[in-house]
Amino acid sequence: MSGFAIVVLKRAVLLGILLAVVFVAVDLLPGDAARATAARGESAADVARRRVELGLDRPVLERFWEWMSGLPRGDLGVSARGVPVRELVSGAFPNTLLLGGLALALTAVCSLALAGWAALRPGGWVDRVVSGTATAVLALPEFVVAIALVAVLSLWTGWLPAVTIAGSDGAPASWDMLVLPVLALAIPQTGWNVRIARATLADEAREPHVEAAVLDGLSPGRVLLRHVLPGALPAIVAGLATSTGMLLGGAVAVEVVFNYPGIGSVLASAATDRDAPLVAGVTALTGAVITVVLLIADITRDVLAGGRR
Repeated sequence: MSGFAIVVLKRAVLLGILLAVVFVAVDLLPGDAARATAARGESAADVARRRVELGLDRPVLERFWEWMSGLPRGDLGVSARGVPVRELVSGAFPNTLLLGGLALALTAVCSLALAGWAALRPGGWVDRVVSGTATAVLALPEFVVAIALVAVLSLWTGWLPAVTIAGSDGAPASWDMLVLPVLALAIPQTGWNVRIARATLADEAREPHVEAAVLDGLSPGRVLLRHVLPGALPAIVAGLATSTGMLLGGAVAVEVVFNYPGIGSVLASAATDRDAPLVAGVTALTGAVITVVLLIADITRDVLAGGRR
């Protein structure tokens, strides 16, 4: 078996273990889906009957195995409210991917620009300010950044809307409704990736071929772009790939703050309903996206590293 196939298999196994943990964790929450989704006035007998209909009278591992057996067919099961999980996530997940994709692109551009700016003057005031600010920003949770952005850019200045209104197609009604959620996700991850990129650029700047380029009298900008950045790219790509999982995880909190029509609202309602199939379905899709991104990052890193040999 090739190394690539082994990596794919390991990540698939890890995803399966994660899904089992999620399924069991939801089952251990107080109450159950039958009671959480019961209509007002339903009797205890009605709730008991719904519990049997939902299969909650069976062992949790048996229900998990039944749910897992449908994954190869693309069947994510049925929610506690009787709606197919695939139907619930099909409209929301593209919105989350849009949000996360824009945040990742902004993170990549800002991280490279700030780290490169700092690397041009190592040890100078720009380097100290960029590194210090990045350290402070990466410690901020996304929901704290989201609330601060709402206070400053919406409530105080009125420049941007504080909540997202979905259009007829289920997507945000206007582009400006994306600005605050994207910033709330990108700011902490920019801090994280600036630290990675700056440290990697500093390590690469000590390489003999870089020192030779400096001694040849090349300008700092040319040395950075032609000799330092290519060697640092594999580690920078790996850092950005890691941010994908953090962005999708942070999107849950950010979407709730901004009432964004993404997977976060679906997951929040699923947790309220103690809906294990729906929570597991969201986790499976998110985990699959993260796995694909990490595999692409691995391939990209190997290609970049191989090109320098």
